[in-house]
Amino acid sequence: MSQSDLAELSTIGAQLDELVTRAVAVGDRYRESPDSAITSDLELAERSLVTARRAVARATRTLADSV
Repeated sequence: MSQSDLAELSTIGAQLDELVTRAVAVGDRYRESPDSAITSDLELAERSLVTARRAVARATRTLADSV
């Protein structure tokens, strides 16, 4: 069961990486616009996603160490 959990965590990590990339891309498009508040909101989302990615990475390492 642990190997499938490691695979699942790996998938979650990859998805979080993709979400960060997508959020940054959208935020960058609004950086110099009258709607620059969108960029601020997406920067906050980016920070949260990066924090989540780090937590998933820690969980992955912990699980890998116990296998």
